[in-house]
Formats: sequence, structure tokens, C-alpha cells
Amino acid sequence: MTPPSDQGQRSVGDVAPTLAELTDRVLFDRIWQDPSLSPRDRSLATVSALIALGRTEQLPFHLQHAIDNGLSHDELATLITHLAFYAGWPAAASAVPRLRELARNAT
Repeated sequence: MTPPSDQGQRSVGDVAPTLAELTDRVLFDRIWQDPSLSPRDRSLATVSALIALGRTEQLPFHLQHAIDNGLSHDELATLITHLAFYAGWPAAASAVPRLRELARNAT
């Protein structure tokens, strides 16, 4: 069994405790742990949605989570390129600096 998440508490708990509780108990402990999709597939879907919606402030955490869930840097770069055609060039171009930051921090 995966230990309970405290990501929500750490990121927003001081300002929005109910959002933190929902993030930890529902999103990360229930949704992300549902075996119907693999963590890798969930990361692909999440990163794709964040890029398509222009939510780049959430990308650093989820790009790292995607790496932890088995995606490679090259696969994420390919995903960003693929999304340029479906989500728009600016959305993809805005994601590239976040992926670059991840690569720099890994070295």
C-alpha cells in the first residue's frame, strides 16, 4: 500500500486546508492509486492536459512525477512536440522551458 500523500498539505495547506485535504485524500490517494490506469499513463494524461491548458505553473511537479513514473526526458520532449499540433504551438513552446529546467536540475 502506498503511504498517504501530503503534497496538498505542503503546497496549499496553510492557505486552503480543504483544497489540501481533497488533493491529498482524493486526488493523490484515491485517483492516482486507482489501478485502472498505470501511473505512467496518468502522468502522460496529466502532463498533456497541463500543457494543453497552459497550466505551466503545475508542470515542474508533474514533469518530475512523470520521470518518477517511468517516462524519459526524450519521451516528454516528444510529447510536447506532438501536443504542438493538437494544443497549439504556444502551449508547447511554453512547456519547453519547464522541461529544460527539469533536465538542468537532474545534472
